[in-house]
Amino acid sequence: MRIVKWVLAVLLILAILFVVIGMILPREVTVARSITINAPPEDVFPHVNSMKATEAWSPWLSRDPATKLVYSGPDAGTGARLEWASDNPQVGVGSQVITASTENERVETALDFGDMGTANAAFLLVDAGGATEVTWTLETDMGGNPVGRWMGLMMDRWVGADYERGLANLKALVEG
Repeated sequence: MRIVKWVLAVLLILAILFVVIGMILPREVTVARSITINAPPEDVFPHVNSMKATEAWSPWLSRDPATKLVYSGPDAGTGARLEWASDNPQVGVGSQVITASTENERVETALDFGDMGTANAAFLLVDAGGATEVTWTLETDMGGNPVGRWMGLMMDRWVGADYERGLANLKALVEG
């Protein structure tokens, strides 16, 4: 009986620590990756300013070629929208809409992953003397839930690798 009480006390202390540390972890999470593409910003911009164009270099669509894609709004720029649905949990269900677009400089999007939450993403294009430095960012609020905040610690690892793959695909497409 003494061992059972000790084990329960240790488990209670660990649970309290999990919650307390979880509440101290950052609520806001940012992931960013960059690549230099050997082309001017005006050659890169069309590939990030259109939801349809992202289909050619997306790091997620190769995971499930059967992903259902629905486009709406304009073909490019503010208001261009993509909704996707896949049975593959690494692709899932969601939507993305371009919320702001500055020609050859910046594209901002709002993402909705349904039950998984929302996020904002952006593509920043900086002229680097005939080349373009492309930075892809993601910002999300992990909420007040300590479990969500613990998951926030892994966002860079989860999303970062996909961003690197997507940027490499974009580079190959634009330079090819």
